[in-house]
Amino acid sequence: MKQVVALLIFGFSLGLSYGQEYQVMSPQGDLELQISVKDEIAYSVLKKGQVVMQNNKAALQLEDKTLGQNPKIKATKTTQAKVQNAPAVPLKFNMLEYEYNGIIIEFREDFSLEFRVFNEGLAYRFITDKKGDVEVISETFDVHLVDEFTAHLQQTPSFKTSYEYPYTHLKTSAFKDGNKMSTLPVLLESDMVNILISESDLSDYPAMFLNTEKANTLSGVFPLYPLEFGDDGDRSVKILKEANYIAKTSGKRNFPWRYFQITTKDADILTNTLTTKLATPNTLKNTDWLKPGQVSWEWWNGASPYNVDFKAGFNEETYKYFIDFAASFDIPYIIMDEGWAKTTTDPYTPNPDIDLFELIEYAKARDVKIVLWLTWLTVEKNFELFEKFQDWGIAGVKIDFMDRSDQWMVNFYERVAAEAAKHELFVDFHGSFKPAGLEIKYPNVLSYEGVLGLEQMERATTENSLYLPFMRNAVGPMDFTPGAMINMQPEVYYSRRPNSAGLGTRAYQMALFVVFESGLQMLADNPTNYFREKECTNFITQVPTTWDETVVLDAKIGEYVVIAKRKGNTWYTGAITNGVENTREFEINLDFLNAEALYEMTSFEDGINAGRQGMDYKKNGGTVKNEDSLTITLVRNGGWAAVFKPKAQ
Repeated sequence: MKQVVALLIFGFSLGLSYGQEYQVMSPQGDLELQISVKDEIAYSVLKKGQVVMQNNKAALQLEDKTLGQNPKIKATKTTQAKVQNAPAVPLKFNMLEYEYNGIIIEFREDFSLEFRVFNEGLAYRFITDKKGDVEVISETFDVHLVDEFTAHLQQTPSFKTSYEYPYTHLKTSAFKDGNKMSTLPVLLESDMVNILISESDLSDYPAMFLNTEKANTLSGVFPLYPLEFGDDGDRSVKILKEANYIAKTSGKRNFPWRYFQITTKDADILTNTLTTKLATPNTLKNTDWLKPGQVSWEWWNGASPYNVDFKAGFNEETYKYFIDFAASFDIPYIIMDEGWAKTTTDPYTPNPDIDLFELIEYAKARDVKIVLWLTWLTVEKNFELFEKFQDWGIAGVKIDFMDRSDQWMVNFYERVAAEAAKHELFVDFHGSFKPAGLEIKYPNVLSYEGVLGLEQMERATTENSLYLPFMRNAVGPMDFTPGAMINMQPEVYYSRRPNSAGLGTRAYQMALFVVFESGLQMLADNPTNYFREKECTNFITQVPTTWDETVVLDAKIGEYVVIAKRKGNTWYTGAITNGVENTREFEINLDFLNAEALYEMTSFEDGINAGRQGMDYKKNGGTVKNEDSLTITLVRNGGWAAVFKPKAQ
């Protein structure tokens, strides 16, 4: 990421004080932050003059003192910045240009609180300046909502979670004792305003969860630091003993940003980039080797090609078939998931039915590279494997089953990212928490799971997936694993490997490649099916995984998304909808196209019978220009996808 920051300090005060009020406005002036420092630190937020959150609390409890309790102000700095940066892996825009107004309040107790107010939201973080290490016992993150919202939550009964629960939807007035806590992000929806809550620059600190046990209130809760572990199989450990603190960390540091995206339009959530704007910038000196792209994946379809002259399975012939498929459609990678190795605990001994080194060479000759799956526990016990895999010619690793986000595990993610980057390997985290800025600091982290994705078969409903662009994907890359070529409506759905199927129509699955964002985008289905459905495969394999520009054409939380994205001079559009009984019709203005060019359009839409038979679709074509508009129709659980290529003049 190349970053240019123009930072102006335009206000400064010095002197010990108690009981102060501060106001920070967004650059456009319609978002207002009010801060009160008395016996505690509180802040309120107004959007267009209306109070949205009032008397929110922030504090950091250390082993010997609570920072934020009876604080004494030492100095304040009021800041203003204009920033330009180019993300190394641009998922929405190849250039971010933004500004913010901010304030840093320094306290006598050797800590500061920094606030930044952007046009689209605000954020704050603690900064400490203490000697040696400190133990953080807890952190106060209390959000008090003025009005009732509908809270969209991924609730979990435990801090041990794969972040794969379906979303629940509760009125904030119905929050009560006994509610399960929620992972981040959380989306609060009302007729007046939407609030997306998440975090960024998460490092050497546990991920935050939110308690929902008090009406119209959200409070941060955190996993304790694990001290002792016990055996729990080949891909996990039991936590036998925990500390009484959530983190033991350097006393001189910046803590994670807590942020709120605040919008009046549902569509604006889809272009959220606050995670990127608040993260530590790219630390890698060279990223020329880093190539985001698509990857063919054998696990979901059971490594079961058919109409072939070999016995399918996790064997050499099958993997060569996957490599040949990837080469046929210019897919840069294949993943060898669980089954490539003799055991899940030994990363150096392949399955005896596989000559891994011959496969690496076979793939290399076809301009395809191999990605290897591993459990996190095997990685931790064999941390030198990154160097070994680089020597072998492996492109990246898929690391699975972390299922925790305490400080120890958050640090594991960062150790993996740094070591993999040292050996020019990319990383795809599965069984993972959501993105929180590590993928910006180490852009070789191309994707995270942490989503109820297609591999969950009937659990991956279109109803749930319609929230993903507004929540999980709004905070960073998401490995949903789309691409089903067997497509069914819910009332007839049945799916078991090797005949894995996806809910929704064929056009819906194709549109996911445009709508969903991931630096490593999987094609989950069987190559035999992709060869059979060649015209669909030709489309999805040309869809980029990084983008220069994103334009939201229409969107409603949990109901539909219509979006356009540009790569170079070519535009792609994707539309998806949920399971409403009636069809949805959209009028799309093509004014996002270059006014000076004509475009050749190829589109895929729901067929006339797609409401019953999900595999029914229709391919269309034609010439269009900037002044044109299109009417598109989506059936229930349906979709629409198109590419617009400039015509040669």
